[in-house]
Amino acid sequence: MAQRGQDRRAEETEEQRNSRLVIMAQRGQESRAEGTNEQRNSRLSAMLQHARERRLNVIGGQNHHQIQTFYVARTVLYPIVEEHNCGEIL
Repeated sequence: MAQRGQDRRAEETEEQRNSRLVIMAQRGQESRAEGTNEQRNSRLSAMLQHARERRLNVIGGQNHHQIQTFYVARTVLYPIVEEHNCGEIL
């Protein structure tokens, strides 16, 4: 079987050989392009995941700050308001 392929290649013209080599080169380029697309998609996916995590961290930090501010305000202002309201007749 391998001998037949060798015999056919020995009989092919230069034009046929060039055509066969062009087809092989195109297939190689397509294969490399597919690998490149997969790598690019993988990088983009990692970038998106990182951005999501960053946004969640920022939101979490903002929430933590708001909660802290609320408790500080409540701790500081509650006694002042209570003191102020004690003198009033409701």
